[in-house]
Amino acid sequence: MNSRSCRWLFVSALLITASAPWAQRRASPASDQKSVAVIERQAANGDAAAQWALGVRYEHGKGVPQDYAKAAFWFRKAAEQGNATAQWLLGGLYDLGKGVPQDYAKAAFWYRKAAEQGDAEAQYDLGNLYEEGDGVPQDATEAAAWYRKAAAGYRKAAEQGDADAQDRLGFLYESGRGVPQDYAQAALWFRKAAEQGYAPSQFGLGSLYEDGEGVPQDYAQAEAWYRKAAEQGYAKAKYFLGNLYALGEGVPQDYAQAAAWYRKAAEQGDDLAQKRLGNLYALGHGVPQDFAEAYFWLDLAAAGPLAEWAAKDRDEAASHLTPADLSREQERARKWFEAHQAKP
Repeated sequence: MNSRSCRWLFVSALLITASAPWAQRRASPASDQKSVAVIERQAANGDAAAQWALGVRYEHGKGVPQDYAKAAFWFRKAAEQGNATAQWLLGGLYDLGKGVPQDYAKAAFWYRKAAEQGDAEAQYDLGNLYEEGDGVPQDATEAAAWYRKAAAGYRKAAEQGDADAQDRLGFLYESGRGVPQDYAQAALWFRKAAEQGYAPSQFGLGSLYEDGEGVPQDYAQAEAWYRKAAEQGYAKAKYFLGNLYALGEGVPQDYAQAAAWYRKAAEQGDDLAQKRLGNLYALGHGVPQDFAEAYFWLDLAAAGPLAEWAAKDRDEAASHLTPADLSREQERARKWFEAHQAKP
């Protein structure tokens, strides 16, 4: 999954929690059964705000069964009436291929509709499509123009104390998108959001401390911020916290702790964590040596972008298994993918 998709998933989830002003601007009414019934009536009567609110509920399964196709249906209804947030969300579904066939050109179409209304999230995502050449001709100049627009929108909200916008602005400074790359500015904005308890920024700040970018390198600070994000369920922070334990950076080296954090991230689908956990089982570091477990986790990792890297280790683990054990672990992996709606 690309960084655009990761961001879209996280930010769209905020619509249901409305934990910050930036999210509240997009937030829909409470998700109890009574309010859903009211929203359904309003949506059926053509109310655009109710249509996107109902789409959000179908997207996240709040008060209704999760159904991306129905989410797309209601987002489209609102989007066609000019609702910018619904246009952005519909673009995101096309970007990810959720509830609709994946179609980057349609994603670009709807992102542009929202972006031209000043929606900073859509401006960022449209810029990313131009940067990657997905659905539009690859064009660094056009990408930079949309990133600059997004940065301006994020800055306005960030200066008002919005943690989500502070995180986005920090990311733009970290990556040099739409603004000059400036790790110190990235650290400043990540810290503002992190101190409000915003998990992605806690992770981002921890990463800067680990690498010594914009702040003095400090593994203990990296560990502290990774842990804050990890304890909120942020998978990538769990993986990096596991790395610190594996390497003994900022914490005493402890393979058992590394394995525990890798497992937490792996169970959320983090392919790097799956790879590392599989390797620990193969080596017997921090966990009992178990080639069946090693095969299982490495097989999951090999299904994604790490295919070439993980497949070699998976096949090595397979060489230690009986045909029956191998068949069992393959079936186990198949069921895992089925349960997580992923494709092996």
